[in-house]
Amino acid sequence: MMNLFLPVIFATGALAGPVQLPGLTVPANAVANKQAVVDIFTESYQAYRKFAFGHDQLNPLSRTPTDPRNGWGATIVDGMGTMDFLEEALDFTSKINFNSSNTPDTVNFFETTIRYLGGMLSAYELTGQQHQFLVDQARQLGNRLSLVWDQGNTIPFNQVFFQNNTLVNELIGIATGGTGAVCSKHTGNDTYRRLAEGGVRQIAALPKPLPGLPAQVLNVTTNQPADGYVTWGGGSDSYFEYLIKYARLTNTDDQIFADNWLTAVDSSIKVLLHTSTVGNHVYLADFDDNRLIRHIGSHLACFYGGNWILGGKLANNDTIFNIGLQLTDACWNTYASDATGIGPEAFAFVSKDGNFTGGSPPTQEQLGFYNQHGFYITNSGYFERPEVLESNFYAWRATGDTKYFDRAASAVTSFNRFLKTNSGFASIGDVNSVQNTRIDDMESFWFAEVLKCRPNPVRTNVEPICSYLTFDDPSHISLDEWVFNTEAHPFPAPPAKPVYGSGVQTESEQPFTGQPGPTPAVSPIVTQGPVATVTATATMNITMAAMA
Repeated sequence: MMNLFLPVIFATGALAGPVQLPGLTVPANAVANKQAVVDIFTESYQAYRKFAFGHDQLNPLSRTPTDPRNGWGATIVDGMGTMDFLEEALDFTSKINFNSSNTPDTVNFFETTIRYLGGMLSAYELTGQQHQFLVDQARQLGNRLSLVWDQGNTIPFNQVFFQNNTLVNELIGIATGGTGAVCSKHTGNDTYRRLAEGGVRQIAALPKPLPGLPAQVLNVTTNQPADGYVTWGGGSDSYFEYLIKYARLTNTDDQIFADNWLTAVDSSIKVLLHTSTVGNHVYLADFDDNRLIRHIGSHLACFYGGNWILGGKLANNDTIFNIGLQLTDACWNTYASDATGIGPEAFAFVSKDGNFTGGSPPTQEQLGFYNQHGFYITNSGYFERPEVLESNFYAWRATGDTKYFDRAASAVTSFNRFLKTNSGFASIGDVNSVQNTRIDDMESFWFAEVLKCRPNPVRTNVEPICSYLTFDDPSHISLDEWVFNTEAHPFPAPPAKPVYGSGVQTESEQPFTGQPGPTPAVSPIVTQGPVATVTATATMNITMAAMA
């Protein structure tokens, strides 16, 4: 652990600095790298257009459509702000009826907010606010989604049947939190913001296992914790992500958001920050119901590197910033160490306390891998997740160190080699095998996040207008001018405030031990080999909505 860093977390009087390195330019090979990403995007989307247009996603191996997001065309709306086929996407989106689901499934509040609301409102901003129907569609969907507060609950339900307005599943992850700021801004209806902020304020006020670190699972009907598990991974990730992002996006004078983020960081450095015994890789461990450290990590959790880089810059705190870079490097090691050059879904570390993951120790095979690479794999799938590359992007823009640029180029090469099919790009079942373990799934966030492209803000024709942001001119979508939601949809931000946070910790130690309970599923459950994924969610939204 790194307790020596603690005294500087709440230093007062520090002024926020720029997030991006001033004067940053891309290397000469950026043009070729950008084109490689454009080619992947175009090939993936053309396959979707041919075999699944109008549906949520394409199964690239079977060339069949699938509708895990209520059949509203998630790939189109999610990728709209980043694609060549913008006019077509705008036309399609204008005709969606968000009043009813096109499938018999529940509507997932979190996923619907980040993909649909976020996609439409970000596209509205990126196209120069030319298309009012995007706001109108967002209003229609936002009104329907407000059903998740229909029982007078402060914290939203995450699942609702639009067919009969029935709310289900009272247990949610704290990553399901709210929606509102951007939707309120453009519709003039402040209800969205108030509802969203209410959920966050309720979570912030609850007793916590560690200061600033809420229990992962909440009971919506009681507005109380349902367990005592703490993690920066799936089920909790977006809660922590949005605390500092919401403060930056809105420049609110209410310090609750930035102060809770800084308190969470402080507690994490005291308790969760560890280094592996091989390679000294820095990671944030989990903290379980029995108040034991679990030395585990995940692709989903790897957003924390970029989050701490951003927050460290906004707080002008080199300690947080530098730890963010170390977290990013450790996550990249999971890519660099695998046979495919792509990181796994879940992994673990060996720590000096000998506690492993809080459960069974690694197998001899896993231990052998650990002794070489400083981590071992516990779920070998890659499900087109963006978090490692997102943190790498923040590190590149903040430091200008070309190793981050080169890492992104390496990942693109691996995608072309191991994910490519005859009809798009697929997930894979084993990142440590060069054999074909492709899975019949191509997520909408493959377009919105992994292949993040930049549209010209005022062009709406169908000429090629996208480029992967790591390889793009850093002045485009500058991190000092835009804030990304958890689905990587950018929203313009006002000039930064002089400082974020009051410099006062939000709470002292408040030991809380919840009863171990059924934690919501937060990741695809995939057996090894080319079989379909079973997706589920419980992840959060703070009030950016569509920031979200």
